[in-house]
Amino acid sequence: MHSKGQSRSSLFRIISLAVIAASVLAVAMVSAWAQNSVPPTAVQAAKMPEFASRLAHPVKPQASRKLPPLAPARNHRGPLDGNDMYDNGPINGNTDAWTINYGFIVSDSFNLTSNTVPITGASFGVWLSPGDTLTSAELSITSSENGGTSYFDQTVNLTMGSCTGNQYGYNVCTETTSFNGPTLNAGTYWVNLQNASVPSGDPVYWDENSGVGCTGPGCPSSASDSEVGTIPSEAFTILGNGTTQAPPECVHDVDNFKIVHNFTGNQGSPSGGLAIDRACNLYGTAAATYKLAENHGSWIFTPLYNALGPPPVIGPAGALYGIANAGLQNCGSSGNQACGLVYRLQPPPTACLTALCGWEQTVIYEFQGNPDGWQPTSNLVFDDAGNLYGITSSGGMYGLGTVYELTPSNSGWTETVIYSFQGPPQDGSQPNSLVIGEDGKLSGTTSYGSSGSVIFQLIQTDGQWQENTLETFPVCQFMCNQNPQLFQQRFGTLYGLATYLEQDCYDSHDGGFCFNVTYGRIFALTPSGNNWNFNVLADTEGWCGGPGDCFAVFEGITLDAAGTLYGTFDAYLDYYYNGEQFWTSTVFKSPRYNDPLIGFNGLDFRDVEVDANGNLHGTTGPCGESQGTVWQISP
Repeated sequence: MHSKGQSRSSLFRIISLAVIAASVLAVAMVSAWAQNSVPPTAVQAAKMPEFASRLAHPVKPQASRKLPPLAPARNHRGPLDGNDMYDNGPINGNTDAWTINYGFIVSDSFNLTSNTVPITGASFGVWLSPGDTLTSAELSITSSENGGTSYFDQTVNLTMGSCTGNQYGYNVCTETTSFNGPTLNAGTYWVNLQNASVPSGDPVYWDENSGVGCTGPGCPSSASDSEVGTIPSEAFTILGNGTTQAPPECVHDVDNFKIVHNFTGNQGSPSGGLAIDRACNLYGTAAATYKLAENHGSWIFTPLYNALGPPPVIGPAGALYGIANAGLQNCGSSGNQACGLVYRLQPPPTACLTALCGWEQTVIYEFQGNPDGWQPTSNLVFDDAGNLYGITSSGGMYGLGTVYELTPSNSGWTETVIYSFQGPPQDGSQPNSLVIGEDGKLSGTTSYGSSGSVIFQLIQTDGQWQENTLETFPVCQFMCNQNPQLFQQRFGTLYGLATYLEQDCYDSHDGGFCFNVTYGRIFALTPSGNNWNFNVLADTEGWCGGPGDCFAVFEGITLDAAGTLYGTFDAYLDYYYNGEQFWTSTVFKSPRYNDPLIGFNGLDFRDVEVDANGNLHGTTGPCGESQGTVWQISP
């Protein structure tokens, strides 16, 4: 029988055991180092001169200004996709990674809920030294960690997908392999990686993600290292030809809900996020940056430019502004990562004679690397004077991220770093959202701080910007907030979203068992004299309500002209007793997320925006024959 008090007690015992386990792990690492010339993790290797030298390269001259389109990211937030039999969550790329050659073997568990499932492949995240290409690795599937009954054991060839650089100087890449694997019944298995091969002979590392964002049954994975013992779990997906769930219900026109555009195969899948101009035209990105304009009740889809990255924002004179992972390639500890740039899209100067004329792209700034910022994010905002502000997750005086300003003039745009994050104990690091208020103050959030994520504000006084910390979120383990994001400021109040993790523990005649649940909050920060009041406007805690891994989170929020708040809500529950899966996605009017304006039995709704007429708009992911949609809800 479930007991909340027993849950909390079990939780505290788990945390205490985790502290003891961490101490044992540290001792085990010292022992392992004595047996192996290569340390077990990538971060440890990066701190050793013999390995760090492979991550440092001379700065290259300016590279081509060609802006390649970015591949759309896979959505791992909901139930399993297609032939994914188990998913342990997306690549993290910034925490650490574990060596899978030089004699190390890393093992991760995975669960199957169906019988007679043919395993046909796997994908996983790796860290590589710059210039390295992973060609093969030994992959085995066994009944226990690196042992027991062996169901599959082969050296498999690997195909490298997209790669990004991280702060340690590694390239973090997606690797996929296909093979004729075993046919497995429901149960728990282990996937083991070792003997990874690169032509240079460098160490290869399996990305550590601790199972955050996982969607596989019973996730996150347990994990171990052959020389260290228990470790955090890694980023991977097991592929097969099986059925893990009923297909989700696709969105369709109903009542006041209308699909504005269905994306076809060659148009790609839309990224979450839309920009809306004063004429209520919609702009976003899929395979191309696109425009949707209403004409007598019909919507005209026009591709404007090959997609550059996240959805752009609308600036002066109706031009679009955005960021891309391109430009100068002299950033990062490897010295060959793209620093990023800011671009503008605008109509051609001469009249267009067709409905499909593309827009012209201009690079208005290329980031230079430290002490300038680099790795810009999609959070761009304009002030009333036409100055553009944004954030970079890296660079600055301390290498921990910046807030920058781009000022227009007749001769172009001038960039100024108005604040460099210093990290604990002064403030946070790696900013991840930015908003601007009617008073010109800039506010945002960071991924890290002295005790967790930070909400900050920048105020300009006598030409200088001063930073204040408004709120600090605790370090995320259980019952904590994780990466809060600000979405909007209205009448001095800041609105945002956060998630927090818990373990719900149960007692039974078979012994106690626990499940991971992720809940979400909508919060507001309201000024009160010299202080700020933190208020929770909506909280999904208690939604799951049954034994099983679950998440119930808010994906996006917006406010209309009257200050009414709208949002999107996603929820998923994998019941423990019968393997039944339930998922839902809704658009709601706050705070009634359980009494939605519209909802479907699937995880589709990503974002929500409001136009000048009070209509709500947003995007969904692929479903059925559609690659995704843009939708509208009329008031």
